[in-house]
Amino acid sequence: MTVDTTLAEKHSRHWFPALRLRSRRVPVPVLVGTAVLALWVVVALTVQWWAPFGPLDPTSTRLSGPSLKHPFGTDALGRDVFTRTLYGAKISLRIAVIVIAASAGLGCLVGAIAGFFRGWVDEVLMRISDITLAFPPIVLAMAITAALGPGIGNAMIAMIIVWWPVYARLLRGQILVVREQDHVLAAVAMGASPRRLMARHILPLSMSSVLVNATMDFGQVVLLAASLSFIGLGAVPPEPEWGAMIREGAARFYHWWVAAGPGLAILSVALASNFLGDGIRDFLDPSSRRR
Repeated sequence: MTVDTTLAEKHSRHWFPALRLRSRRVPVPVLVGTAVLALWVVVALTVQWWAPFGPLDPTSTRLSGPSLKHPFGTDALGRDVFTRTLYGAKISLRIAVIVIAASAGLGCLVGAIAGFFRGWVDEVLMRISDITLAFPPIVLAMAITAALGPGIGNAMIAMIIVWWPVYARLLRGQILVVREQDHVLAAVAMGASPRRLMARHILPLSMSSVLVNATMDFGQVVLLAASLSFIGLGAVPPEPEWGAMIREGAARFYHWWVAAGPGLAILSVALASNFLGDGIRDFLDPSSRRR
């Protein structure tokens, strides 16, 4: 059988070959998701310079409803809920970035090793991931955080343990498919080293699914972090974390505005990350239809 020796180089010129520009109109939900996430990032990075109050500063009134001075009202200690919601973006987005980066990094490392070497290495690593995936994410995260103790740091460790098997499984599956493609077989026939095979010919075509999954998981991590804080296992008072703020508001049903602000913030981030993830998936999928 004759192997086209130019095939390997043709497919290894670009990292993420599917990112080549296409003449397609960007869907409105993708634009909305991108704008919302970008807005929250800007808020998280700059809020300390322009927020009307400090996150822990009490005002003259307690549990006052929404007004021009306090758009989201005040809580039981007289703190401005709008300001605390803005400051909460610094905590919640930082948690999401760290957890996604660490989970994807660890999971991709494990998945790459398992998918490339296969055999007993693959069996051992995948059985470990299967054990973790056998538990519902929220239950496992609760158990780990309860064992380590309440706090944002321990909650992040728990979420990383919960999330890395997802990326390991995802990348392993992609690698098992890509390594059988013609350009990889051509590179093997040309004598490419394992390191070159992985870096130049396999990973560039395997990482797009990881990128999509990481984008869509962003909102899920924010939601899980808020859930842990809501039950007292994440952020502890007086930190302005969205889940902890909702917990404070849940105890005061008739003062709905205390929980409304952080609740809307979580909703906006979760929807925006899903919109953006769907858009990236459609953009990277060569079989997606033009609209």
